[in-house]
Amino acid sequence: MSAQSERFPRIRRFANRPDGERLVVRDVLRIVYYMPHDHQELAAGIEHALGVYRRAVGDGPEGLTQSWEDGEAIRLNSEEWEMVRASLRPSPTRWFFEDVPETDLFYRQMSKTQTDRSVLLTGGDQSDDNGYLFWYQARLPSREPSRTGASLLTATLPSEYVEAHGPGHVRELAMEMASGLPLSSGHAGLALALHTARWHALPRLKEELARYPGVDVPGVLTHWHLGDRVDGVHWLNFLGPSLLESLGGQASLRARLHSPGTTVQDVGTSGTAVVTLGAWPEAGDLSRGDNLPAYRELARVLDPWMEKFLPGHATVWRGYDSEPAYSEEEVRRWWRRFLD
Repeated sequence: MSAQSERFPRIRRFANRPDGERLVVRDVLRIVYYMPHDHQELAAGIEHALGVYRRAVGDGPEGLTQSWEDGEAIRLNSEEWEMVRASLRPSPTRWFFEDVPETDLFYRQMSKTQTDRSVLLTGGDQSDDNGYLFWYQARLPSREPSRTGASLLTATLPSEYVEAHGPGHVRELAMEMASGLPLSSGHAGLALALHTARWHALPRLKEELARYPGVDVPGVLTHWHLGDRVDGVHWLNFLGPSLLESLGGQASLRARLHSPGTTVQDVGTSGTAVVTLGAWPEAGDLSRGDNLPAYRELARVLDPWMEKFLPGHATVWRGYDSEPAYSEEEVRRWWRRFLD
């Protein structure tokens, strides 16, 4: 089902389950932060970001309602919120994964997930996602950390929230969440939340993905190897100090961006900047000739630092027997939709 709201396309897909129909794809506003640090350095900033997000969306049935552990949903009450806060506190002493004995109860779990800790909070219930999500994944601390690995924070808001509160509120929310985080990069913009396997969902979305270039698809394990590269172009584009320096600084970047409504400004005092492409996040609409020129302009500037398309990226877009699969060329064209 796809419909057009006043501002954004409504993209929803449902699937039949033994307990009834379930929403498995929905349009959202997604916020993502990449941080090349271990949890020990991130704990305070992540707790601040969660507090900002929680105050904005609320705890009731219309906001965050459950946390997840080992695939099981746990209703968020005062006791569970205390467990969430406790899980975000830094370890009393510094530790490294190389020092964890293979016999340790958590060794296998950490080896599988490649995370020090993960906090996943969602809204709605298991059959009716409401579009709210807060998901923090801390990278494994290592004596020789990967040059490209990062911890990841993802948060989503339903499109209806953006329409109700306005883009200024959402932009300030994303900037306040980022203010205490040492980012390499990050972004916020329209996206799809997938609550089923990509190979099942994406072939059913070919028409929408071909039509709306501003609607993004979440990547797969991007944060394990993104490094100082950029994960696409979005409404809000956070550039950490290293990236900004590579671009010649704010003044140089600003001088290369001429689209009306594009702005460049500081985020806190960390040396991070945010490039905002217009007052509202936009989906674009290629059927009407709207190819988002401001997004294309920034993509050309960031092209040397953008994550490159590799043939392996197409494997997660494959379909199954009853649905048409994407060819590698179709995935490549989508990946480079703001460049070609």
